[in-house]
Amino acid sequence: MNSHLERLQPYPFQRLAALYRGAEPNPEYSPIRLSIGEPRHETPAFIMEALASNLTGLAHYPTTQGSDALRGAIGKWLANRYKISEDIAILPVNGSREALFAFAQAVVDPARPDPVVVCPNPFYQIYEGAALLSGATPHFLNTLPENNFSIDFAELAESVWERTQLLYLCSPGNPTGKILGMEEWKTAFELSDRHGFVIASDECYSEIYFDESNPPLGALEAAKRLGRDDFKNLVVFSSLSKRSNVPGMRSGFVAGDAQIMQKFLLYRTYHGCAMNPAVQAASVAAWNEEAHVLENRNLYREKFAAVLPILEDKLEVKMPDAGFYLWAKTPGSDTEFSRMLHRDYNVQVLPGSFLARESNGINPGSGFIRIALVATLEECLEGANRIRRMCS
Repeated sequence: MNSHLERLQPYPFQRLAALYRGAEPNPEYSPIRLSIGEPRHETPAFIMEALASNLTGLAHYPTTQGSDALRGAIGKWLANRYKISEDIAILPVNGSREALFAFAQAVVDPARPDPVVVCPNPFYQIYEGAALLSGATPHFLNTLPENNFSIDFAELAESVWERTQLLYLCSPGNPTGKILGMEEWKTAFELSDRHGFVIASDECYSEIYFDESNPPLGALEAAKRLGRDDFKNLVVFSSLSKRSNVPGMRSGFVAGDAQIMQKFLLYRTYHGCAMNPAVQAASVAAWNEEAHVLENRNLYREKFAAVLPILEDKLEVKMPDAGFYLWAKTPGSDTEFSRMLHRDYNVQVLPGSFLARESNGINPGSGFIRIALVATLEECLEGANRIRRMCS
C-alpha cells in the first residue's frame, strides 16, 4: 500500500463523531445539524428536468473534456461574471473536491527535492490530503482575527517558497468567509513568478455573497486586471453545489493557464473521471440561468440577518465577507463547547480546531466553532437560540 496513506489525518466529521461518543443528545430537543457545509435549499426544478430529460446520454461514453455546449456555457458565465474572455481553457469536473485533490497529483513533481504545498490555515482538509498523497509536505499560512483573517505571505520563509510547487487559496474562505483582495492576489502572483509554483484557487463559495453591487473578486478577474491575460500558473476551481443547490450532482469546472490545463486533461484522461452526459446537460441549464442563484443568495441573507442578532452579544462573531458560515469565538475550549451543545441542546457545530493544524506554535482554529447556516430559517433560528441559552 502507498505509505503516504499513513500520513492522512482523520476527516473532521470522523473526529466529530468520536467527540460525541458517550454524550447522548438531550431527547427533549429535535436534532439541528449546523456542522456540515451541505446546501439544503431546494434544487431548482428546471435543473432536475434537464437531468431527467437527457438520460439517453447514458448510452454513450462521455469525453473527458466534456461537451462543447457545457464548456461554452461555463465560458460565457466566466466572461459575464469576471469580465474575462470566453476563450479560456476549461475542463468540467465531478465537483471541485475531486479536482482539487487530483490537481496536486498532476502538479507536484516528486523528483524535485522536498516538494512543498502551501495552503491557508484553517483550511479544507482536501488540500492537506492531496499534498500528502502527492509526496509533498504541507506548509500553512495562519489566518487570524487580529489580522482580519487575511493571509500574510511573509509568514513563510523564502526557503519554503523556493521548494513550493503548489499554493492552494480559497476565496471566499472556508471557514472564515474572507475574500482575497487585489493586493493579496498581486503578492501571490509575484511569488508564483519568482518561484515557479502553480496557484489553485478554490472558489466554490463565490456566488454566496451579500452585496449585489459588489460580488467577490475572483482570481481570473484579478489576473486580468493586472495584465496577466495568459493566466500564467493559475487554475481556478468552481462548482454548482453551493451556487445551484445540487451537491449530489457533483458538477464543477477548472479553468485557467492553457498549458497546465492541457497537462491536467492528459492526467484526467487516464484518471477516468469524465462527467455523466445527463449531468452535463443539467449543468448547461444551471450555468445559463441566474435567477435561481439570486434567490439562493436572498435565502442566506435572510438567515444571517435573523441569526446574527441572537448570537452577537453572547459570542464573538460578525458577518463574513461571503459564504454561508459563521466563524464564532467560543468562551473556552471549542471541542468542549461543541460536545456540550450536542449533549445538552442537540445542536451540531464543528470545532474550529478540527479544521486547522498547529503552525507557528498555535492552532488558529482553536477556540472557534464553524456554524453552517444551511438548514431552514426556522432551524437556524432555533439552533441560534439554543446556542444563546447555552452561553447564558
